[in-house]
Amino acid sequence: MPARRGAGTEVQPGLQRRPRQRLRLRAMPARRRTATPAAAPAAGTIAARLPIDLALQGGGSHGAFTWGVLDRLLEERGLVIAGVSGTSAGAMNAVALAAGLMAGGRDGAREVLARLWQQVARIGAWHEVDAAPLPLGSGAASAWMQAWVDAWAQVWTHDAGEPARRLARGVQAWWADALGRTFSPYQLNPLNLNPLRDLLARTIDFERVRGCDKARLFISATHVKSGRLRIFRQHELSVDVVLASACLPLLFQAVEIDGEAYWDGGFAGNPSLLPLITESPADDLLLVQINPHLREAVPTSARDIVERMNEVTFNTSLLKELRSIALMKQLIAAEGRPGHHYREATFRRIEALRVHRIDGGAPLARLGASTKTDTSRAFLARLHGLGREAAERWLRRHSRALGRRSTVDLAREFLE
Repeated sequence: MPARRGAGTEVQPGLQRRPRQRLRLRAMPARRRTATPAAAPAAGTIAARLPIDLALQGGGSHGAFTWGVLDRLLEERGLVIAGVSGTSAGAMNAVALAAGLMAGGRDGAREVLARLWQQVARIGAWHEVDAAPLPLGSGAASAWMQAWVDAWAQVWTHDAGEPARRLARGVQAWWADALGRTFSPYQLNPLNLNPLRDLLARTIDFERVRGCDKARLFISATHVKSGRLRIFRQHELSVDVVLASACLPLLFQAVEIDGEAYWDGGFAGNPSLLPLITESPADDLLLVQINPHLREAVPTSARDIVERMNEVTFNTSLLKELRSIALMKQLIAAEGRPGHHYREATFRRIEALRVHRIDGGAPLARLGASTKTDTSRAFLARLHGLGREAAERWLRRHSRALGRRSTVDLAREFLE
């Protein structure tokens, strides 16, 4: 598909695809019995080569759901990933995808993604990033305190049932919240220890990420002083950029890049869609959403209220962007000028844009925000399975819509 040029947009030569190599697929790590079994792949679902953009949302350990989605999509040889926008856990998945594509194509991407989440499982109790905290009090304990509480909970709930484990998680959340309301990471974590730094450095080859000519990458972070969204592009990507995108201000000190401080990108763009629309040649945009955008029941307990506030906070920027796209599409249609040669390239891109979405549905929503810090191997394997199943269902229902029409009715969702 020919690349479209937007105003001031430079088409990267890397989007002219290299000949595909034959690669030997390494076996994926065996899934534990606790994982939800994935549906059998629909081989050859997409026959033609279709460029597609991916927008990957952040959401703590629930990012393993996105891993499962990507794992299944990479099996579709007809899908050509043209651009990826990611925030927080979505940023981690994005750089793993790019590094893997450069190392070994689709199979290499699957391997690097699997290795990333295996490493996340190994750091266990230290892994508290991207828990979607709220400025009003969803704090986090220091690493040593959290590790102590985790160890206590494991002993106390050994061979116990799910009610006891839920109670233990509640005690953990109470400790974290109490400390987070009282102390900042500059007091609790003065050395600014972050287990993700070493994890990313040993798992992701950032030279390959910066040199990736398979897809364009955009990583979001929030500029602390102004509150504005900062989009980091391909040549700027580094360990610090990903840490900035996943920097929860009640857990870690702000990440400084070129003398400027940044927090989690989820506050300002989770993820940002505009760079994909204006700078990527694909007209199909697939959003992988892991924060529930709809809840049927009104929360009444304090904990459920805080969790829903978290979800709303970290979905707000995305919903505003989707509503703006819906409004622009409506205005273009109202003018009755399809195919018109607009002076502003963004209007052409919005008119041609087709939006799709894969989300976790009820199974992911039932897990609750408190599980976003659960990095146990069994839980991550379960999320991976849920992601593969969700991608499989979407492909079976909507793969024929790619290149033809949107499968998300933006007008109905955001304008009625």
